[in-house]
Amino acid sequence: MYKSPSKVRQASLFWDLETMLSPKNSLYKLANLIDWNLFEQSFAPLYSKDTGRMAKPIRLMVGLLILKHLRDVSDESVVEQFSENAYFQYFCGMEAFRTDAPCVPTELVEFRRRIGESGMELILKESIRINLLIGDHRKEETQGKDGKDGRGRKPDAEQTAFIDTTVQEKNVTFPTDSKLLNKVIDFCHGVAEKVNLKVRQSYAKEIKELKLVQRFRGRKNSKAKVRKADKRMRTIAGRLLRELLRLLPDRNAYQERIDICMRLVNGERLDGHKIYSLHEPDVLCISKGKEGKKYEFGNKVSIVRLWDGLIIGALSFRNEYSGHTIDKAMEQVRRLYDRKIKTLACDRGYRGQ
Repeated sequence: MYKSPSKVRQASLFWDLETMLSPKNSLYKLANLIDWNLFEQSFAPLYSKDTGRMAKPIRLMVGLLILKHLRDVSDESVVEQFSENAYFQYFCGMEAFRTDAPCVPTELVEFRRRIGESGMELILKESIRINLLIGDHRKEETQGKDGKDGRGRKPDAEQTAFIDTTVQEKNVTFPTDSKLLNKVIDFCHGVAEKVNLKVRQSYAKEIKELKLVQRFRGRKNSKAKVRKADKRMRTIAGRLLRELLRLLPDRNAYQERIDICMRLVNGERLDGHKIYSLHEPDVLCISKGKEGKKYEFGNKVSIVRLWDGLIIGALSFRNEYSGHTIDKAMEQVRRLYDRKIKTLACDRGYRGQ
């Protein structure tokens, strides 16, 4: 349930944040530039009007999302810093300083799911509007009589955009078959212990010996022995999974993880759906030809920016050819950026488009 906050503001005599804080602070200025009513009107219909627990204010949740990306921190960290930073609280619409946490970090996850991709684009669009507003103000102050700004560039440079793709890496360890199979075996042992299942054999002693063989896979003349150990670990993982499926009385709570483990054990590598992480099964292995990092694990993201570095478009893709991402990327730019792009520059990775 959501109810719009009252527009009548009653200042506190001793703890009013607006009078306590410095108007020169960057967050203080930014809070007064953002059109918070835009988010209120757009996101309020996503809540129920008369059922459920009262939801957190929309400005609070949007403000925390913006602060998270401004400070490049996690959900847990931005919630923790909120109770320590008065400027964070003023930015999120608090009238008086508070020492408690504004919400649980998982509520930010639920809020992102609620507003969806269109809601995140709305936040990005407002960010673009504010940056253009600040840029226009600076240009009026620095632009000379020769038609160039303070850096010697002509104003039409704003109509040139640069597009590029990069890999948005997931927080996963470098995947190897031995690591992943060990995690599958640990998962099976953990479920069996939690549900009190009596498995026929745990393979604990044999697994310990096989891990020792895998540990020294770099030694000379050990390839055949290590290959045999890897094959045996895959066999043990498959046996434990099948026994788990046979003995579990109610597998609904573990079905999704068991399916991922079965895909890993079965070795679905040739069809392009190899599992690189158990907790992030959608991770892809992408090679961008970098000298220092041959393989990256995540998904491809397309970024469109202006001459001065202002990002006016950001879209996530699978491992697609970069040239095939231009149309969708520019379609998003037309929605978010209300000025015309005359020139789009890119690197040779977009050959053929």
